[in-house]
Amino acid sequence: MRLSLKTLQDLPEVLRPGYDPAAHGIGILHLGIGAFHRAHQAAYTDDALAAKGGDWRILGVSLRSTGIVEALAAQDGLFTLTERGDGADRTRVIASIAETLAASRDAQAVRAAFVRPEIRVVTLTVTEKAYGIDRGAMDIDPAHPDVAADLQDPRNPCGVLGLLTEGLRMRREAGLAAPAILCCDNLPENGVLLRAGVLGFARRVDASLAQWIEAEVSFPSSMVDRITPAATEATTARIREQFGIEDAAAIESEAFRQWVIEDDFPQGRPAWEAGGALFVRDVAPYERMKLRMLNGAHSLIAYAGFLAGHALVRDAMQDAPLVALVNRHMKAAAQTVGHLPDIDVAAYRSDLLARFANPSIAHQTFQIAMDGTEKLPQRIFAPAIEALDAGADIAPFAFATAAWMRYCIGTDETGKAYDRRDPRDAEIRAAIATTDNADACGLRDALMALPLLFPKALAESAAFRGACATRLQTMLDEGMVKATRKEAE
Repeated sequence: MRLSLKTLQDLPEVLRPGYDPAAHGIGILHLGIGAFHRAHQAAYTDDALAAKGGDWRILGVSLRSTGIVEALAAQDGLFTLTERGDGADRTRVIASIAETLAASRDAQAVRAAFVRPEIRVVTLTVTEKAYGIDRGAMDIDPAHPDVAADLQDPRNPCGVLGLLTEGLRMRREAGLAAPAILCCDNLPENGVLLRAGVLGFARRVDASLAQWIEAEVSFPSSMVDRITPAATEATTARIREQFGIEDAAAIESEAFRQWVIEDDFPQGRPAWEAGGALFVRDVAPYERMKLRMLNGAHSLIAYAGFLAGHALVRDAMQDAPLVALVNRHMKAAAQTVGHLPDIDVAAYRSDLLARFANPSIAHQTFQIAMDGTEKLPQRIFAPAIEALDAGADIAPFAFATAAWMRYCIGTDETGKAYDRRDPRDAEIRAAIATTDNADACGLRDALMALPLLFPKALAESAAFRGACATRLQTMLDEGMVKATRKEAE
């Protein structure tokens, strides 16, 4: 049976959403309808609609690919989400996505969506590398390909900042109230950062528009968390075999989820709290906890685990020395988070260890390793600086950094090449081409010299540089398995 609105009533009640999708209109425009959005914000919105109703369904936009748009369109936006625990799976049909568009094919329709009066919230999950924002300058990165192209032709944008700016321009011209723009990507103070990027872009194309955006548009920050592996053929096969449903957009995630949101929505919002979302005045402490403890440990697992031969995170969590290092890393990161009155950080760390080891979640280390130059500054380097300033142990952060440096070589320990999948891959290649890959100090220096990557405090710290080089040399000489064991002793 093909999943669709017509066949929805033929499904077992336990699978069906707790509301009639046709009775609820659209209120959210979302950019980036990948697996994470569907497992996270779309699921929360589904819960909100079931609990409180309202016209808050989603118009989802894919900025690059057309495959997911076609899959969802053929199913009236419906898809199955399976939340996988240790022997306790739960599958449900999510109905919160009402329409889909592909920006690469329907660019005009995507821009027109911004001037639909019913759109009151714009949300984004486009990955860190897509924004083109220089955090140091709190402005656009004019060298980012999408930013550069959109500055040349701002009325026909292809990138995130250009699209948001043009959409807001059209909205102002139509006399419509400004929507809230909610970033849901793993970026520290993501609302503040996105606001700076949009304003920086707008100032370069229309100063009066920038003034309007600054006065009228809210950019609440948020922290999101749910481990969501990329879907595979096994995902769709399981839905077919278990329920008799043909679902080309089926996804799986862990059972855990978290969403902390700054409550700043002038035009209203869904009742996301019905799904467990937490609305707060300041998201920053929660962001630090998640980025440094979960994401930082994930990056450690990605680089060290991948090079130690572990294709999946759950497999890496069976490697006792690596698990010891993951635990050590999270403890060190926790010391930089600060006090959270409603969070038991030790319990959070224990929960993370259990989540990483979940045997039902096939999360690839290679997938997490992508885009390292975008992720490491907030995940590893920021807490490393604080540890350095406090005189605390920097070894956990130096080991994770060294593992990334070893990964940058681009070949595993058998000599097999892999694609680093990093937006600065050309720069990394050029940097390491000038070094001897057996020389840790040379490799370290080449990578630390990449512009605007390593904070000055780390790049100029003899202690951190030495700690990285020592561990990197062990990885180069003895391999990652032995390096991990030695570090864990």
